[in-house]
Amino acid sequence: MQQLLLSQYESIKGARQALFTYCITIDNADLFKPVAAFNDSCMIDLLVHNTNTYIHWLKNFGMDGTEPFHETTDIKNIKDVEILYKEIDLIVNDFLGKYSSNYEELLIKKNPRREVIVTVTPLQLFTHVITHEFHHKGQILTMSRLLGYIPADTDVIRT
Repeated sequence: MQQLLLSQYESIKGARQALFTYCITIDNADLFKPVAAFNDSCMIDLLVHNTNTYIHWLKNFGMDGTEPFHETTDIKNIKDVEILYKEIDLIVNDFLGKYSSNYEELLIKKNPRREVIVTVTPLQLFTHVITHEFHHKGQILTMSRLLGYIPADTDVIRT
């Protein structure tokens, strides 16, 4: 199962790289431009938010870490974002390794950001962070379209 999930994550990284390659073609100022239709968030906000989602659920919840979250204000360009995702790749590898003997194990823990108990499996955590990333990837492409760009194909299967 671990090899299957690692293979799936490689596909996700490929789609993510397609997004980064597209973002390089966007004027840097536009990457930081607030988009009214998205509550004045910018594309960089969503990219950083995605990294923080991986940190929160896989590292801090799933592996009892205390990793700090990233701030958009620390990012100057898309290359800075790519560096953050290299850290996320390490977290994913560590997480998938930690639970490789049982991805269906029930984890019953307090959410480190809220005072609620969460019951979830490692497979659900992994599924959550990757689908969350793809949700926001679609929003980023929509934001770029609203700013006058023609979005690239960033799907796992690109034609």
